[in-house]
Amino acid sequence: MARIVGSTTSRVAILAVVAIAVSLSSLAARAETGEVPAPPPPIRDALLPYLDARHVALPASAELRALRSRRIPGFSRQTKLACSACHYGFPQLTPFGRLFKLNGYTLTGLTTIDAGDTSRSSLKLAPFPPISAMAVASLTHLTTALPGTQNNSAVFPDQLSVFLAGEITPRLGAFVQLTYAAPDGSIGLDNTEFRFADRTHLFSQELLFGVTLNNNPTMQDVWNTVPAWSFPFMTSSAAPTPTASTMVEGALGQQVVGLGGYGLWHQLVYAEVTAYRSAQQGVSSPLDGSGGNVAHNVIPYWRVALQHKFGPTYFMLGTYGLSARLYPTGISGPTDQYSDAAADLQIEQPVNQGVVVVRSTFIHESQTLNALVIGDEPGASNLHNTLKVFRANASYMPSTRATFTLGYFNTTGTSDLLLYPSDPITGSAIGSPQSYGGIGEFDFNAWQNTRLGLQYTVYGKFNGASNSYDGAGRNATDNNTLFLFAWVAF
Repeated sequence: MARIVGSTTSRVAILAVVAIAVSLSSLAARAETGEVPAPPPPIRDALLPYLDARHVALPASAELRALRSRRIPGFSRQTKLACSACHYGFPQLTPFGRLFKLNGYTLTGLTTIDAGDTSRSSLKLAPFPPISAMAVASLTHLTTALPGTQNNSAVFPDQLSVFLAGEITPRLGAFVQLTYAAPDGSIGLDNTEFRFADRTHLFSQELLFGVTLNNNPTMQDVWNTVPAWSFPFMTSSAAPTPTASTMVEGALGQQVVGLGGYGLWHQLVYAEVTAYRSAQQGVSSPLDGSGGNVAHNVIPYWRVALQHKFGPTYFMLGTYGLSARLYPTGISGPTDQYSDAAADLQIEQPVNQGVVVVRSTFIHESQTLNALVIGDEPGASNLHNTLKVFRANASYMPSTRATFTLGYFNTTGTSDLLLYPSDPITGSAIGSPQSYGGIGEFDFNAWQNTRLGLQYTVYGKFNGASNSYDGAGRNATDNNTLFLFAWVAF
């Protein structure tokens, strides 16, 4: 593949943002003039109306019954609904998919194994184990191969996951993921959640409320704007990635346990508060001086979102964040403070025979690095640093068969020569966290549970610079990545 020079990369990244802006303005104009037609099946079936939680019991409406003619895996087996009922294209949730998750993964269309008497049921079990699997194979091509390595890296399996997920009791459900990751050659616990849900009324309006126990801040969320479920949904394990990222972007994933409560009131306001505590994998318990990035106390996480439908257009505007005080090593002494605050939005708009989904998020992180600055071997030059992350992307799905997505990303922040040291490939010659670029992806779904993807990532800057960003002669465009993957869920 021809090498893309820096100026071209910048133009491509800018064009990605312009394309999203043009899509938004076009959609807004159609909505104002009433020119947006109601999308026909199968996308219309996915855009189910916002039902009161008390009405979401399967079997239900004629629309839901129609979906039963197309059955495939996982939660589909439990609900007897096609994947398109809950997903525009996995893992992007539809309105019905969001309600399914908020209801604790408990909605079912199966005849359960029951026990108890007429006054109190004591058992409701599905007639088969709630087991599913996911496999990914991939090929990665870099514009310039990493020194001393072979280009065109084929990985099989790139990821292999087993899911234990579904209803445990009528109000309690689980999502447990075990994953084999090729880079480590190991199997470990991935995103995991147990969720209790019920409903009542508040100020004469329905309140769907619940309790979540999970191991990764944002994995409990139902929108595809937060880090755990954001685009790109699949990335290369063989390509270099920028060094800097905020704490909420997965740094605590599978290393904490959080217990929290949430509520969705009047299908309008969603709020959640969860407290996390270190629960690290692969280390002895209780945690001792050999630990790293251990929480001093609890780590509070919060989430608030407003959602509404304006005619056929769905709109969500939200905010989320956390505050973590961590020991970089051991369980005593000075700590580092990370405070993340984010704003996000998601828009879903029927267009012709399909749907456009627009997503954006902005994260601001403030760092007070007492421990890293005063350590025997300091890991940071500045006591106070910031990181700012912006992402925007838009997906057009003309049917369940195909998805076209354009995205833009930009990370900026305080330069720190010790926090972002010079190092071949992964380092920064000037100690800067700045990276920006664009992503284009085309997905072909041969079946609703079988995806072939073609993704291309371009960089305008990588770890602070366009040219020789690592001080060893590697340019940002050398990391431009062509990624092909096959993703199957069964």
